[in-house]
Amino acid sequence: MQPDCVVVFDVGKTLAKLSLYDASGACVCERRRYNARVEGHQRLWLDTEGIDEWAARVLAEFSKLGRIGAIVPVAHGAAAAVIRNGRLAHPVSDYEDEVLPGLRAPYDLARDPFELTGSPVLPGGLNLGVQLWRLEREWPQFNAAGTSIVPWPQYWAWRLSGVLASEVTSLGCHTDLWRPFEQGPSALARTRGWWDRFAPLRAADEVLGELTGEWVARTGLSKNVRVYCGVHDSNAALHGVRALRGLAGRDVTVLSTGTWFVVMRAPHPGARFDMKEIPAGRDCLVNVDVAGEAVPSARFMGGREIELMATGDLFTQTWSEGVLSELVAAKVMALPTWTRGVGPYPEAPGKWCGKPRTLEASAVAAALYLALMVDCCLDLVKAEGALVVEGRFAAAEIFVRALAALRPQMSLYVERGAADGLIHGALRLFTPDVPCAGNLTHVLPLPCDLSDYKAQWRGRAQAAQPQVSAYSAYAH
Repeated sequence: MQPDCVVVFDVGKTLAKLSLYDASGACVCERRRYNARVEGHQRLWLDTEGIDEWAARVLAEFSKLGRIGAIVPVAHGAAAAVIRNGRLAHPVSDYEDEVLPGLRAPYDLARDPFELTGSPVLPGGLNLGVQLWRLEREWPQFNAAGTSIVPWPQYWAWRLSGVLASEVTSLGCHTDLWRPFEQGPSALARTRGWWDRFAPLRAADEVLGELTGEWVARTGLSKNVRVYCGVHDSNAALHGVRALRGLAGRDVTVLSTGTWFVVMRAPHPGARFDMKEIPAGRDCLVNVDVAGEAVPSARFMGGREIELMATGDLFTQTWSEGVLSELVAAKVMALPTWTRGVGPYPEAPGKWCGKPRTLEASAVAAALYLALMVDCCLDLVKAEGALVVEGRFAAAEIFVRALAALRPQMSLYVERGAADGLIHGALRLFTPDVPCAGNLTHVLPLPCDLSDYKAQWRGRAQAAQPQVSAYSAYAH
């Protein structure tokens, strides 16, 4: 085995994952854990203690499998930790925790305009700024001297290295705290004094320091293990896909799939996009890539919606073309939105139009739903050229083939192999030219015409969506 293996520490909303890769980019070992739902004092919190204890156990296991040289943290957005005196000073808020209207309304009046931040008004705590606003009012020690704020990926970098840092992909992820076109903090972040308390900005591929003595003792790893600053998960996927052979210089869109389905369009070199064309009220936003550049994006909670639908297995390879044809002919379909407040139809009440008669039929209908939602998101960011699907739903054949049928004007690929886009992007922070263990596979469309089905679905979805979203009304 090569001497310098690297660990990717991926803290997703639903799953935490630790992956050990050798210097050739091959996976040595991988462990996963479902994150617990933590409740207390009528609030929802992220499972920091559970993830921490699990990570120590798995890293101790990895220490026996090879010489580890680095750990790269990756994590979801809309979360930040407050650190004081070398300790986590307060539980980390879960972005699905509701924010009362009496607290939300004054916040929405104070936030910067959408055209400057690319950050739309979102429900719950999906705008990180509203979490800080709430802490400022509910927790007297929030403004105490010596507190530092770090985004969620950098919380784990701090836990491992003891070094505080912030990073732009998390700061630019619908936080209301960053102006991507100015590459600096928002007026809200400055006037509230929050920006002065965010840890210093570091690049995603910077080494913050070496593993602390605490983690050396807990894991058996060398004290020389380097801990990288880390990156927002969807941006890790974008960073990985951009390096794939055959995509250089093209207009490329990445669809990152998991709890969230995030469409991120990386225009071809020299191309520009107009903020006026991005509809804030349909969960469109501007993300920020590892270089600090603005990336037009759209998203919805695809993985969560599939759970709520309670369908059959989308990942089975034995679905029947007869069942597909029957559903399409009968116009049996799932309509948005099953997680209210997000996605291209945020206020439409999710429901079935017709009812699938079997679990197989429900899985096929759910796959068509995902494809139609993604197709809509792609239109909203004016995606063209190549589309790469990465993440766990890239293995759902019926879904990706339906998407290919809906987007004949695009070249659609999935990543096959040991390393998906997120992992490859994280490994590139460690070694920019690391070989990609996966490969691009061209997706063949379903053997049926979905144009009438799509037209009916969009018509019904639009009819169920109020003209002005409860959230777009605040979007300045």
